[in-house]
Amino acid sequence: MSRHGNSQPHGCALVTGASRGIGAAVAAALAEDGWPVGVNYRAHSDGAHRVADAIVAAGGTALPVAGDVCDPAAVDAVFAELEERFGPVLVLVNNAGVRADGLAVQLDDEDWSRVLDTNLSAAFRLTRRAVRTMIRQRFGRVVNVASVVGPKANAGQANYAASKAGLIGLTRTIAVEVARRGVTVNAVAPGFIETDMTDDVPPALLDAVPAQRPGRPEDVAGCVRFLASDRAGYVTGTTLTVDGGLSA
Repeated sequence: MSRHGNSQPHGCALVTGASRGIGAAVAAALAEDGWPVGVNYRAHSDGAHRVADAIVAAGGTALPVAGDVCDPAAVDAVFAELEERFGPVLVLVNNAGVRADGLAVQLDDEDWSRVLDTNLSAAFRLTRRAVRTMIRQRFGRVVNVASVVGPKANAGQANYAASKAGLIGLTRTIAVEVARRGVTVNAVAPGFIETDMTDDVPPALLDAVPAQRPGRPEDVAGCVRFLASDRAGYVTGTTLTVDGGLSA
């Protein structure tokens, strides 16, 4: 195992919502590059422990860390646990996300707020907490997992689209604010990726994907791995689309 370059200060990576799917693949990829990884989860304890155990079995370092990203107190506790164990969080991947689909006229306030709080507000709080340390270290990588639904309309997902579009705007703005301090902030925008969240997506959607296949969590993880590396030190404020050509 080796990092892409060795100029990073001592520290660790935190991946939210990492008990399965894209988050699990990202945690494994970062561990392969030598980062001790905090495998964050809210409810899926068994999954998070399986992800961490697999990383350790492969020669990496990982720690399952419980915490609801929507709870500011829980976020502080997650950071404190990782900082005590591994040092500062120098790579943050805001992957935790939820859906609550429905036409806008049918969405209630609870479904609107839950999706915005999890997908956007939580990412803001986590980034705010992480970037303060990254600035002092003069090194940091924040990668936000957005979606092609952010810039592209998708009927029935007004809340999800708003949260992901907001996440892309947040990415660009914070990137500009911290660029001179050696901290990069980028996003990846997955399309149709085979995960639990897409189990109910109609198979006919694949007809619109030029690659003619769904993406794999590892396809997204490879892009996050690059953005977290030294090789991406001059890449910031951008969104890397991972959708098999769907948005082309």
